[in-house]
Amino acid sequence: MTPNTNQTLGEFIIEHEKAFKYTSGELSRLINSIRLAAKVVNHEVNKAGLVDITGKAGDTNIQGEDQQKLDVYANNRFIETLINREIVCGIASEENDDYITIQGQNKAHDNKYVVLMDPLDGSSNIDVNVSVGTIFSIYRRKSPIGEPVEIDDFLQPGNQQVAAGYIIYGTSTMLVYTTGHGVNGFTLNPAIGTYYLSHPDMKFPDDGNIYSINEGNYVHFPQGVKDYIKYCQEECEEENRPYTSRYIGSLVSDFHRNMIKGGIYMYPNTAKAKNGKLRLLYECNPMAFIAEQAGGEASDGYQRILDINPTELHQRVPFFCGSKKMVEKAEEFMAKAKSK
Repeated sequence: MTPNTNQTLGEFIIEHEKAFKYTSGELSRLINSIRLAAKVVNHEVNKAGLVDITGKAGDTNIQGEDQQKLDVYANNRFIETLINREIVCGIASEENDDYITIQGQNKAHDNKYVVLMDPLDGSSNIDVNVSVGTIFSIYRRKSPIGEPVEIDDFLQPGNQQVAAGYIIYGTSTMLVYTTGHGVNGFTLNPAIGTYYLSHPDMKFPDDGNIYSINEGNYVHFPQGVKDYIKYCQEECEEENRPYTSRYIGSLVSDFHRNMIKGGIYMYPNTAKAKNGKLRLLYECNPMAFIAEQAGGEASDGYQRILDINPTELHQRVPFFCGSKKMVEKAEEFMAKAKSK
């Protein structure tokens, strides 16, 4: 399909609104709010190095990780934008200990959606001018409309998502999202502040030759992961191996590259992080939804990510995501090692 670079994100949302089974317009307004907040964060990211926005903020988040100044800034901007527009009834963020109940003047408890987000994925790369991103996930609430949100509104399996997406702040800024009808990417024209459809109907190649993993943790990986890495590195002309190792350290960036070129991203459990490091609700579920909508797969090594029932807000899981054949092959090695 030829990119319709004359179609804006706003026009695209309106045009495709009827394809969504809930046509009240709230979801469209919610996506538009995320678009607005992303533009504000993008402006600040682009000033890194010129103003005092890089480095540590001096606090740690619920995971015990040092918060970067831009982590805090991005978190505040997204929360403020969503609250001020009174579109959602609750927000959960990787940077906050607990979820936020929104009590607006105009009956915010009547709103239907909750948002879960990683406001600035890969923020440790900011100081060295490497691409970072924002990840978001949207669900319909389970609690009665008109009442404050409850924890169960956020602890839903990923297969209940109504929309998910990410913004990548790179050489160009892109917003990529799905509402369950394929994946589309929009590139920001910074001159006029408008996103244009640049990557329609994005798809993972069925197979690829890129594997993305922090091999510095190799000695701590499960045996199945070690065996799969060896497989990736072995020479096999018929299968186009050895594969190429590419790891940026920003989930959004690694995922985005692999979706375009074909590859697998892996963050397994290790001897140090027995449940993995990535968060199920803020990172794995939204990226898994996007991956499946783009023809890829996402797994914890043994089961589909989107079928996992969350038990806590900041739950961590191992994550294998990317081209279908590569994820399936990694699962083969995991199953074989587990059976020994």
